[in-house]
Amino acid sequence: MAFARQDVRLEVEQLSFTYPAGVEALREVSLSIQSGERVAIIGQNGSGKTTLVRHFNGLLRPTRGRVLVGDWDTAAQSVAKLAARVGYVFQNPDDQLFCRNVQEEVAFGPANLGLAGECLQERVRDALKLTGLAGKEGINHYDLSATWRKMVALASILAMDTPIVVFDEPTTGQDAASVERIANIVEELGRRGKTVITITHDIDFCAENFSRVIAMKEGRILLDGSTRRVLAQEELLATTYVEPPQLARLGRRLGFPETVCTQDEFFEAYRSWRPGA
Repeated sequence: MAFARQDVRLEVEQLSFTYPAGVEALREVSLSIQSGERVAIIGQNGSGKTTLVRHFNGLLRPTRGRVLVGDWDTAAQSVAKLAARVGYVFQNPDDQLFCRNVQEEVAFGPANLGLAGECLQERVRDALKLTGLAGKEGINHYDLSATWRKMVALASILAMDTPIVVFDEPTTGQDAASVERIANIVEELGRRGKTVITITHDIDFCAENFSRVIAMKEGRILLDGSTRRVLAQEELLATTYVEPPQLARLGRRLGFPETVCTQDEFFEAYRSWRPGA
């Protein structure tokens, strides 16, 4: 089936946000995410990651500054309207699921966007296939394990075919097979031209699947750049309690001239470092 390719740029301009209790969670954050980028946002708990991305789909509104999703200022749009451009997969799937079975859950979002008939069913089938849920359509999600409930939540967003997809801690509580499945989904979304943004503490997953990393600290952007460049800043990352991935740390201890992020990069660097190895 054909998937929508929309050039939707995300712009954050001098964004500040203070919660009603007085906690200033974001302080003059500015960034731009181009259509089709794969971006990981990292940092310790309380650094502002979730607060930032919840501005992308209107769940939070700026105290100061603004957020643009394409030509839409999020402060002027409803959450329901923004859902057509920004899909958000919550960290806890139980915060997101409510229908009687998997089929209804996955169909709910695209149906709310106006899809019906065979077009709707194609979207649902594709999302079920991507997440490994084909054959589980009639099961109530509460009868599934937490790992599979996460897949249902993910499928319900994939079926909406939004140009931007946000994952909140996608690998938390997932087994190795599920983490690999999520990585494959990120790769497929990239092939379809989607913008993929994740909040994660899983630095290995971040290094292997995302080309840009934004590190946050105390409501501000600490680092922003290519994955390799950001993960090379070990001392700065330590200030927000983030360690580079294991392979990057091992490569540095071995004396590799550049930071490595994936197994393939590690083996290539090792062969160059030890000719004939």
